[in-house]
Amino acid sequence: MNSAVMVPIRSLGAQHRARIAEHLMRLSERDRYLRFGYPATDEQVLRYVELLDFERDEVLGIFNRKLELIAVAHVAFSAEQDCSNCAEFGVSVVGATRGRGYGARLFDRAILLARHRGVNMMFIHALTENTAMLKIARNAGATVRCDGPESEAWLELPPADLDARMSHLMARHLGEVDYQLKKQAHQFWRLLGHVQEVRQGVREGRHQAAE
Repeated sequence: MNSAVMVPIRSLGAQHRARIAEHLMRLSERDRYLRFGYPATDEQVLRYVELLDFERDEVLGIFNRKLELIAVAHVAFSAEQDCSNCAEFGVSVVGATRGRGYGARLFDRAILLARHRGVNMMFIHALTENTAMLKIARNAGATVRCDGPESEAWLELPPADLDARMSHLMARHLGEVDYQLKKQAHQFWRLLGHVQEVRQGVREGRHQAAE
């Protein structure tokens, strides 16, 4: 992974379901279609979030300074014994922040996670018109097979060596530190806003008393 383009990415858990749902609900109709492969309704999106298995799978997110999820990746690990060394990657990025390489950075992180868990084959199932996703796969060296409106890509992963394991740990640490700093800043500015409201109320009260 190139540290020059490293983006803080945080592992998400069940406590983030509401934020994940909010992120997916913000996607345009077109982006929802590309993410799920069909025009997902609000009910279908919420059902997807409800069924996320954080014990088996890995869900990764990129937060902005407002602690809004602007990009989310789902790394689904196979529950079948015969395919226990396989995983599937899916990603969504809010329209206003697309074109910044977030999808590719999440894919890089997903590969580290997969190798760390002993996976040797990463799959991507996407619509053929989802050129951004297929470009990420091709740039990573994946084999892409197009079959009409749908495409499949797969990438063979080498076993995790010491460098890969250290990169995984560093990326995880960076994502957690970044999130905590943003969380503290968000709480500080919210508290400051409340203090300013109180001060303004006090000033207005004094002004009225003076009259």
